[in-house]
Amino acid sequence: MLQSARMPPYSNLVSDSNLVQETIDLLRVSGGRANASQIVDAVFKVSHIDDELAGLLVGDLVRDDRRFKILNGNIVELQAYDCESRLLNELDYVVVDIEATGAKMPPNRIMELGAYRISGGKIVDEFVTLVNPEIPIPRFVIALTGITNDMVKQAPLFAEVAPQWLEFVEEAVLIAHNAPFDTNFINHEISRVYPGHRMINPHLCTVTLSRRAVPGLANYRLDTVAEHFGIYIADRHRAGSDALATAEVFIRILARLAAHGVRDLAAARSFQSPPLEPNDKEERLSDQPSLLPLVPSF
Repeated sequence: MLQSARMPPYSNLVSDSNLVQETIDLLRVSGGRANASQIVDAVFKVSHIDDELAGLLVGDLVRDDRRFKILNGNIVELQAYDCESRLLNELDYVVVDIEATGAKMPPNRIMELGAYRISGGKIVDEFVTLVNPEIPIPRFVIALTGITNDMVKQAPLFAEVAPQWLEFVEEAVLIAHNAPFDTNFINHEISRVYPGHRMINPHLCTVTLSRRAVPGLANYRLDTVAEHFGIYIADRHRAGSDALATAEVFIRILARLAAHGVRDLAAARSFQSPPLEPNDKEERLSDQPSLLPLVPSF
């Protein structure tokens, strides 16, 4: 029989297991629920297993994952995550920027993390810290960011920062300028602290949003978009300063989304990633290097 899973230490941490994702896919095509034996048969590829053992296997698989609920002992139900349908002005956002020792992980690590919480269209809280990356910072990164090895020597490790970071973010939508870079780096660090887990928070990217909301700029680097809105960046390529500028940019973009009929998170995600017309692909691809920087900040 399935046992009710204990609550996870952080509600925004979920399993990154392929088996869990396959279970989610199965439940989605099965009306949102299935018994443990069905899941074991389809996901574990094990047939003719007794209900008790099936319950133990699936119970262990989905333990501590808020996306699942166990009903009547051996039925697993996929829980609706209604964040996508919530109005943009009802959501909290955490705008984040990281500075790292290099653009690729591994082997590179985060050396500074900066974030600002937006609620009700205003910045209400901040989270800024240096992080000891436990590896040397290359000279060109020191020249770019001004962050030296001496500066991070006594800084907390990411493992020490992670609990406060997860509590700071909670259920907020993550925002970043070149969001895939920042969120992938953060989840890489999270997986080192909490093996097999990642953050479930949805994210939006101010690069792609600004490209749609503010067409016609020469490029969509943070400096350019911030200058368009008259936003001053005090200390470029430092996580706190860049995150603050990105937060100010996002607040201005939010004000423009309603004019485009974008009112909820699902619409915002679609708005930032419209289908490409065949003759647009070459132009958009030529702009892609800005989304994958050769240096660890955008």
